[in-house]
Amino acid sequence: MSNAPPTPRLLSLDALRGFDMFWIMSGEGIAHALARTTGWPPFTILSDQLHHTVWNGFTFYDMIFPLFLFVSGTALPFSMQKRVQQSGVAAAHDLGARDKRQLIGRMLRRAFILVLLGLVVNGALRFDGLANTRFPSVLARIGIAWFFAGLIYLGGGLRWQVGWLLGLLLGYWAAMSWIPVPGYGAGVLTMPGSLESYIDRQLLPGRLHDGIHDPEGVLSTIPAIATALLGVLTGSFLKMESVQAGAAARPTAGPPAWLTAKSPAWPMWKKAVALAIAGVVLVLAGLAWGTVFPINKRLWTSSFTLYAGGWSLLLLSVFYGLIDVAGYRKWAFPFVVIGSNSIIIYVASEGAIDFAHTAGYFFGGLIHLTPLSGQMVWTAISITLVQWIFLYILYRNKIFLKV
Repeated sequence: MSNAPPTPRLLSLDALRGFDMFWIMSGEGIAHALARTTGWPPFTILSDQLHHTVWNGFTFYDMIFPLFLFVSGTALPFSMQKRVQQSGVAAAHDLGARDKRQLIGRMLRRAFILVLLGLVVNGALRFDGLANTRFPSVLARIGIAWFFAGLIYLGGGLRWQVGWLLGLLLGYWAAMSWIPVPGYGAGVLTMPGSLESYIDRQLLPGRLHDGIHDPEGVLSTIPAIATALLGVLTGSFLKMESVQAGAAARPTAGPPAWLTAKSPAWPMWKKAVALAIAGVVLVLAGLAWGTVFPINKRLWTSSFTLYAGGWSLLLLSVFYGLIDVAGYRKWAFPFVVIGSNSIIIYVASEGAIDFAHTAGYFFGGLIHLTPLSGQMVWTAISITLVQWIFLYILYRNKIFLKV
């Protein structure tokens, strides 16, 4: 724990992270309650979108995990900016060996803590035995994918990073398509027959999420790294002006002038437009790739990576355009509060804190005075309110979980 706020970064990133976490922590409960209570088509459509697809396909709920990982990657270049400025270099990959070792050590520590927290969320502290313990987790994937994306970011510049991005996506596609699975053959993209599921069954101890498959398994972490790397590339693009203003390096070390935010060609509003255009391109690319390598969140297919990455860029373009470009910030404050302590609320809402009990304690009496038909909705809203008040107290007291 730390009572110092996180490293300064774009407010839109915290807001978008908070928007993402809102649905996980309890927002989906409000949507489901509204759909069941009213039956109105807008609410039923939203409720339907807040379920994972069974296998191939895509819903808004499938977007939440990759969006969080994308935002984590986008924040990474900003988090390293102070070290870059202090060292007087143009970019993180120009840092000396000592600086890189220190950064890698911190990144490794963060990844390790997230893996441990993932085990806690999975119920490891119940000590049900190795066979009943699930080792892969959402938090572990975030930590591992973010860590390797960070290594790639420190390893080289734009071409290096884009090369790794393409290599990860194409390599995963090739492996899933051409490496045969005993008893099934090559290119079988079913839950029991996919290479990803087979490797999980061979390598992972304990319990898999679906018995024969785990959506946060070993092989599918490869394209998840690409998701984080898409975020890193986006963060580098949004941060270019800061790099140019703060770096005391040779002129040739930085990006070309036409790519920098200081160039008249790239004012902030054009950056927002560029994010939107890039998002549309990736969505279309994901759809095209999906014709031969289906969009599948559980396998985290390469087409899914591009498709979800495209929608992530489109959402970021909206948040960045409204908050950081146009200056409309007040509406986003509830999301900023959530996004500033996203890991805390995730762990808490997964079972560490019984928010439903607390909401019932404070608001249950009032809710029972309302018409029975609406009590389900008010109950869901009360849980969200208690969660947000909890996060606001932390935010107001500058208490942030830094891992």
